[in-house]
Amino acid sequence: DRELARFVPPARVASEPRRRTDAKQNEEVFPPLTARYVRFTIHDANLHPTLGLIEPCIDEFEIFSDEETPRNVALASLGTKVSASGSRTSNVHRLEFIHDGRYGNTRSWMSDEPGRGWVLFELPEAIRIGKVVWGRDREGRLVDRLPTAYTLEAGESLDALTTLSHVPPLRPRVSARENVDRFAPVKTKRLRFTVLATNNLEPCLDEVEIFDADANNVALASAGARVTSSGNTVVADRHELHFVHDGVYGNSRSWMSNETGKGWVEFEFPEARVIDRVAWGRDREGKFSDRLAIDYRIEVMHDSGEWQLVADASDRVEFTEGDAKSPPASLAGLSGEEARAAGRLLDEKKQLEARIVEATKVDLAFAGNFRKPDLIRLLRRGDPEQPLDEVSPAVPDVLGALEMTGDLSEPQRRTALADWIVRPDNPLTARVMVNRLWQGHFGVGLVETPNDFGRNGVKPTHTELLDWLADEFVRSNWSIKRLHRLMVLSATYRQSARYDAAAAAKDADARWLWRYPPRRLEGEAIRDAMLSVSGRLNLKTGGPGFNLFDKRGGLTGFNPIESFTDEGLRRMIYAHKVRRERDAVFGAFDCPDAGQSTAPRRESTTPIQALNLFNSRFTIDQSAAFAARVTSEAGDDLDAQIRRAYRLALNREPSRTELEEAAPVVMEHGLALLCRVLFNSNEFLFLP
Repeated sequence: DRELARFVPPARVASEPRRRTDAKQNEEVFPPLTARYVRFTIHDANLHPTLGLIEPCIDEFEIFSDEETPRNVALASLGTKVSASGSRTSNVHRLEFIHDGRYGNTRSWMSDEPGRGWVLFELPEAIRIGKVVWGRDREGRLVDRLPTAYTLEAGESLDALTTLSHVPPLRPRVSARENVDRFAPVKTKRLRFTVLATNNLEPCLDEVEIFDADANNVALASAGARVTSSGNTVVADRHELHFVHDGVYGNSRSWMSNETGKGWVEFEFPEARVIDRVAWGRDREGKFSDRLAIDYRIEVMHDSGEWQLVADASDRVEFTEGDAKSPPASLAGLSGEEARAAGRLLDEKKQLEARIVEATKVDLAFAGNFRKPDLIRLLRRGDPEQPLDEVSPAVPDVLGALEMTGDLSEPQRRTALADWIVRPDNPLTARVMVNRLWQGHFGVGLVETPNDFGRNGVKPTHTELLDWLADEFVRSNWSIKRLHRLMVLSATYRQSARYDAAAAAKDADARWLWRYPPRRLEGEAIRDAMLSVSGRLNLKTGGPGFNLFDKRGGLTGFNPIESFTDEGLRRMIYAHKVRRERDAVFGAFDCPDAGQSTAPRRESTTPIQALNLFNSRFTIDQSAAFAARVTSEAGDDLDAQIRRAYRLALNREPSRTELEEAAPVVMEHGLALLCRVLFNSNEFLFLP
C-alpha cells in the first residue's frame, strides 16, 4: 500500500462541484482558438453492472467552428482525418463511424482498452474553433461504456496542444465502514468536518482521523487535540463527543449529532500541523450503515481566520442504498509507464491477500458429546410427576418389529435404527428411493405420489419394474450411481419424445412411457444453464452457500439481490434458502420456498414466468455476458455470431429462416437481445 501511494494522482482542489458526463450528449464550450489538431483522451469510464470496467464508446464527435453560423468541421466528408490509440472493430463499431455525421450505437467507435483510449482529429487546415459536442449514444438507448474522466486538447501542432477541458475520475461512493479524503498538503491548526446530508436520521461518526505527512493521526485526544461540535445526542458509554477521536472504532464508541441530517465536529491541534489526509467512518466494524454522511465538507482554517474547503463529496460516485461492490483501483490520470507499474503492484497485492486468506483458513465442524440416554417412562395423564413403567426404544408395531434394551448408548440406538431401515426385506425403503430417482429422470415417478405409498396414494404404473429396480438397488449394495446409470442407459430413457396421435389418444400424459415425456427444466436448472451458456458459471464445490437475498436472519424485509458476481454465480444447489421466501426470478418456475417439504413439484405456466425471464436484471446481465462470449469466440462476423449463439444455447445450427430473421434484429438492437430471446425459447427451457 505504501508503494502504491506514490501512484496516487495529484489531489483535487475542492472549489466547485465536479462535472458529470451524460450518455446522450456533452458540450464543451471554450474560448475560441485556432487549431488543426483536436485530441480527446479518455482516462476512465463507468462500470458495467456485471462486467465491470469495459471499453469506452463514442457514437459521434463534433468540432464546431467559431463563425456566425458554426459548422461541424470534424466530418470525414470535409476531409478531416481521425486516428486512435486502438479500436475494437465490428459491424457497428468502427473508427470511421466517429465522424460520419450519424448518431447512435450502431455507428460508433469503441476503444480496445478497458476504461481508456484516445482519438485524434486532424483538420484539413487550421481554423478557429469554439465548441465540441460528443456523446455515448445520442439516441439515448445505452448508458454503458460512457467516458467519465477525460481531457480535451487542441492546437495548431501536436507539440503545442492547449488543454480546453479536464474532467478527473470520480471517487468511490461514501461507505459506512471507512472513507479517505486526500488533499494537497496544508498547514493548519483547526479542521472542521461538516455533514450536509445523511441517508437517514442524525449523523453518526465512530472515528475521525487526521494524518500529517508522516502518517501520524494528529486528531487523537492523546495527541492533545481538542474537539467541539454543533450539538450532541448523548447516550452514556455509547455516543459521546470525545469518542470521535479516542482511537477506538465501532458504533459503541461514536459521536452522534443532535440534528437530523446535519451537524459538524471541529478539531483543534496544540500547534499548527501540515496535514494531507482525513479518514472517517460511520461504523468501522461494519455492523451499522444508517446515519451515514452522504454529503459533507472538510475545511481547514488559515492564519487569517478564513475557512478553506479541501475536500467534499462532489467528486464521489452518487450514493445509492444497498450493498455496493468496491470499484477496482483507478489508474486514471497516470502516465502509461506509471499505470503499468501500479498495475504490477496491484497484482502483487492481490496475490499476497490471497495467500493471507489461505494461510488463515481453519477447518470448522459442528461437534458435540454423546451422553447416556435418559430413562424414559410412561407418564400418567402426561404428568411428569406421575411416572409409570419404563419404555424401551422401539418402532411402532404397524411398521415392524424393532426393540432395543434401555441400556444401549445413543450411537448404538442410531445404528440399530439405520440397520432396520435398510434391511433387504424392508418393503418400503428401497422402493421409495428408486421411485425418487425415477422421478428425477422422467419428471414423475412410477408412483405419482412419492411421499405416499399407502392407500391414499396413487398406485404404481409399472409395479413389476418398481419391484425389480428396488431389488437391483439392494443387490448393488445400495449404489445410487449404479441405479442412475441403469436408468439413463435404458431404452425407455433414450427413446424419442416424438408425438404419436394414436398413442396419445390412449395415454395423453405418457404415463405408460410410449415416448420420453417432455418437461420443463426446474427453476434451478434454468438458472444454472443460463450461467453455463453465458460462460459465467462458477463451478466451485463445497463451502458456504451464496445469498439470494440481502440478509439471512430476521422475519421480514428480505430484499432480493439482482446482480450476482463471484460466489453468486455458483450452481443454485449452493444457494442459501430463506424459509417462506421464494427466489425473485426462478421462484415463479415452481421453485420451492424451503418452507416445507416438496416431493413432486408442480409444473405451471404463468405470465410471471415470461416476464421474469425476459425483463429481470439477472437475464439482462447473463444476456450481455452471453453476447460478450459469442463475440470473443466468433469474432465480428454477424452470421458467425448468430451460429455460435445457437450452438451454445440450443446445441444446433440455426435454420436459414432463423438466420434471416435474427440478422436484422442483431444489427438494430445488438447481439444481447438475440441471446435474451434464446434464453426465453421453449427449446432452451424444455427437455428434451
